[in-house]
Amino acid sequence: MASSHSPSTPVAATQLLDHPSDQPPDAAPDHGSRHRMPRQTRGGPLIGVTAMAASLGATGFATAAPAAAATPPPPAPAVAAPDESSVTALAADPGLALAARIQQQADGRRTSAEETARLAAAQEAEAKRAAQQAEAHAEAQTQVQAPTGAQAEGEAEQAGQGTFALPTGNYTLTAHYGQSGAHWAHLHTGLDFAAPTGTPVTAVGAGTVTSAGWSGAYGYRVIQALPDGTEIWYCHLSAISTTAGPVTPGTVLGRVGATGNSPGLRPGGAPVGPHLHLEVRPDGGIPVDPLPWLQERGVQP
Repeated sequence: MASSHSPSTPVAATQLLDHPSDQPPDAAPDHGSRHRMPRQTRGGPLIGVTAMAASLGATGFATAAPAAAATPPPPAPAVAAPDESSVTALAADPGLALAARIQQQADGRRTSAEETARLAAAQEAEAKRAAQQAEAHAEAQTQVQAPTGAQAEGEAEQAGQGTFALPTGNYTLTAHYGQSGAHWAHLHTGLDFAAPTGTPVTAVGAGTVTSAGWSGAYGYRVIQALPDGTEIWYCHLSAISTTAGPVTPGTVLGRVGATGNSPGLRPGGAPVGPHLHLEVRPDGGIPVDPLPWLQERGVQP
């Protein structure tokens, strides 16, 4: 028993777990207290299980830290976060929050007003375009339907052919166009309608009286211009019943007479009596034969 408890062995074992013994090294060991833990001083370092746990914990944390640092964590996904300072300012100041809401409403109303104005402008442009198209279409239709000047004149002349009439009534044709005679300086230039003095002389068609008065060898004369420019001369009248201005077919222009170079003898020796000397002058120029001209317009003298 004495050999198993040598003074050196218990001291070394005790020093691993406890503080060094208070006994001097040459003192005899206290066998009665070798199985008891020495009293620890308060406030001293941890010993035993507590010290081992602390030591192992420190060692484990020290070992885990480098491992965690060696493998970096995956990056966090990008998330748009509100401006914390703005949110904090708005939450802290109700006035700023109200102003922000008012500004947001104003922006919404402005956007709505701009959209309304844009739609109104688009509708106005569309209406103008439709009006221009309608005007262009109407103008094109007018150009298609309206005849040209020459067409209108030809149609008017053709339509007016049925409105031509004889220049007088109760007459006898006594001299034709182109005849010669002792009392004519040149060939006869018209068609003579012999009729009693005072017989009404009327317009052969619609037109305008351009001259009415005395004309030397023609006596009293009335000149009528037709729409196509043709002039009709009514000569040797005993009286004039119209002045310058528009007339229609059948308008009384004057009366049959024998004024001017009418008295004398007809070809063959017959005395010249009252008559209407009628001339037809296209465009107011050289006279043409009135007989075929009247016949072409449905008038048969």
